[in-house]
Amino acid sequence: MNWLTDLKEKFILNFVEKSRYRYLLDGLGNTLIITLLSVMLGVVIGVIVASVRSTYDKNSEAWKRRGGVFHVFMKAVNRLCHIYITVIRGTPVVVQLMILYCVILASSRNDLLVAVLAFGINSGAYVAEIIRGGIMSIDNGQFEAGRSLGFNYMQTMIYIIIPQVFKNILPALLNEFIALLKETSVAGYVGIMDLTKGGDTIRGVTYSSFMPLLAVALIYLVIVVILTKLVSVVERKLRKNER
Repeated sequence: MNWLTDLKEKFILNFVEKSRYRYLLDGLGNTLIITLLSVMLGVVIGVIVASVRSTYDKNSEAWKRRGGVFHVFMKAVNRLCHIYITVIRGTPVVVQLMILYCVILASSRNDLLVAVLAFGINSGAYVAEIIRGGIMSIDNGQFEAGRSLGFNYMQTMIYIIIPQVFKNILPALLNEFIALLKETSVAGYVGIMDLTKGGDTIRGVTYSSFMPLLAVALIYLVIVVILTKLVSVVERKLRKNER
């Protein structure tokens, strides 16, 4: 029974004494805030970038035949979007976070804002490719149906294509949300008290590693399991609607 007594003493030392559990609660709150705001920013960026790239892919030949400034402009914007996706997907998120924190926004004192921007910009590149894949998978007949209703290309995208796309890619977007939640564990690199940093703080005070790390891992695991279950429920409902 000595091991039970030892386990109890370590639990009290790490979480009960001086209310050290609050480090985990505060860190969890910041982790969820960063994740939610980053997802929202990522979706906005992803929709814009995906719309530009898919629009260019579907209309570039027609624009090229017409010539003019608009084709040159859209080609340049599409190239910028391609560079953005290549750079963001090709570099680690922690490096992007450090560049934003130490170089681009070095004068900012709002660490939370820096983290949201870093993770949001990172997520936007992945969301853009998810949405672009969804748009390109829609049959061209849907675009022709929009034109037959008198819609221009943008109206067809807004009223016909985008609703179908989001229905198809919703599970993938939720999985991106789960991946982003785990990626935010590096936010402590810029001094933010996120969930992982909360565990490190307890560990630094008590010189005990097992309990704080186990608590952090279990909290992440519970959240991911819940979100994964939500993804499964959404996928089942979407399959039922298709029938």
